[in-house]
Amino acid sequence: MKNWLLALLASTLLSACTISYKLNGASIDYTTTKTISFENFPIKATLVYAPLAVNFNDELQAKYAAQTRLTQVKKDGDLQLSGAITGYSLSPQAVKSDAYASETRLTIKIKVKFVSKPHPTDNFEKEFSAYRDFDATQLLTDVQEDLCNEMIDEIVEEIFNATVANW
Repeated sequence: MKNWLLALLASTLLSACTISYKLNGASIDYTTTKTISFENFPIKATLVYAPLAVNFNDELQAKYAAQTRLTQVKKDGDLQLSGAITGYSLSPQAVKSDAYASETRLTIKIKVKFVSKPHPTDNFEKEFSAYRDFDATQLLTDVQEDLCNEMIDEIVEEIFNATVANW
């Protein structure tokens, strides 16, 4: 009987205790930081891919909505993100012996201004960039959407880590 009571008590205690943690990397003090605001990031690059601004803005906001408990507000949030898409460029890579490029590099650059009202020492202005190489025999229009989506995901992850992950 004594062993049975001990087993019952142990199982009750173990089932009552749970450990909860998130692997999204966000380390936000929600007692001081409750809101986030985003300004649209316009395209200020010489070369323009029209869907880039909309896709980037949507992905950036979705990342914070999915991985934080911050309430998104129109302006003047506890955390504020603004900036512009400053670069969208193509450059030849890996020139072959016949002087033609065998690969082309597509690069996106995004300038970000981050303001943290609760922690002004965390404020920054920084440029984030990503690139992808593709076979020069392919047309940009054939690979552009997929490559841009990959780079947007990479840049959004870097911005998220720089602003709220505090690694």
